[in-house]
Amino acid sequence: MTRPGQHRKLIKAFLSVKRYEIGIYVGLMLTFGSLFILGRLPLEFYFYGVLFTGFFFLGFLLFHFFRYQKRYRSLEYIESQPLAVLRELETSIDPSEKYILEEIEFLLEQLTEEKLLQQEKNTEQMDYFTLWLHQIKTPIAAMSLLVQQNQENPLLTKKVRQELIRVEDYTHMALNYLKLDQTGKELNLGEVDLDQLIKKALKKFSILFIYNRISLDYQPLQQTVLSDEKWLFVLVEQILSNSLKYTPEQGVIKIYMEPDQENQLIIEDSGIGIRSEDLPKIFEKGYSGWNGKIQEKSTGLGLFLSKKICQRLGHKLDIQSRLGQGTVVRINLKQEKLEIF
Repeated sequence: MTRPGQHRKLIKAFLSVKRYEIGIYVGLMLTFGSLFILGRLPLEFYFYGVLFTGFFFLGFLLFHFFRYQKRYRSLEYIESQPLAVLRELETSIDPSEKYILEEIEFLLEQLTEEKLLQQEKNTEQMDYFTLWLHQIKTPIAAMSLLVQQNQENPLLTKKVRQELIRVEDYTHMALNYLKLDQTGKELNLGEVDLDQLIKKALKKFSILFIYNRISLDYQPLQQTVLSDEKWLFVLVEQILSNSLKYTPEQGVIKIYMEPDQENQLIIEDSGIGIRSEDLPKIFEKGYSGWNGKIQEKSTGLGLFLSKKICQRLGHKLDIQSRLGQGTVVRINLKQEKLEIF
């Protein structure tokens, strides 16, 4: 339905389109008026003529205005239904415009076909990539088992196990990125026990804590939150993974709830920190910053994935850091606006 402001805009646009017809009609009326005056003819006949022709001219304008309004309203749907709108317009246009619309329709059909082909290609690539990621888990598990069985060289075993954990972490990150990017998937919301979830993540990275001699400061939180357990685990796992990457030996990682604010989960480390000029960009896809380039441990996807998960879960993610002094990650677990997968 056309709003009052739009209606005035529509009338103004229509009058602009028909300005030549209106100008010709007014010019003719003035010409005939001049002839009547110069010829000293009865002016009442002139006024009758003006009323008579004005009635038909007004009917002409109203007829074309309703056609113009119909076309205007049809154009409101051109973004969502371009081909249908163009075909409808073809029945109510001048023959000179029909060729242009036919060309536009042809180009739109080509564009639609190219989009479909590109979607099929992307789907095939994603299917292959997803299959590869699932298949790579088997040799990773096999290598992990072989490393556990071979204890002849403890130092080599330690390094290999750490690298295997990183490979597995990157593989899971890629899988989660693919799943998160898929549309049409709903959240599985429920009460999540934070202690159970955090202990599960700590168990996964226990080898890195031990081998890198990183201390853990964590006391049971005894708190539950409303969230999707699977994706909240991925979020905590990713934050912990980042902390472990950039925390040197003898460092400390703390996990606690903000005492002054409700549902604020804090993961704090004493790592190398982040430069102030890098902080505004850390959530950008592919951005690794100066530390990531120096350490050669960053893919630039971890924090991007974390931010996206928080947006989907209705949580908020905030990171504060100082170079050489560590990083504090705050996850606000209050439910804000949820985004459906």
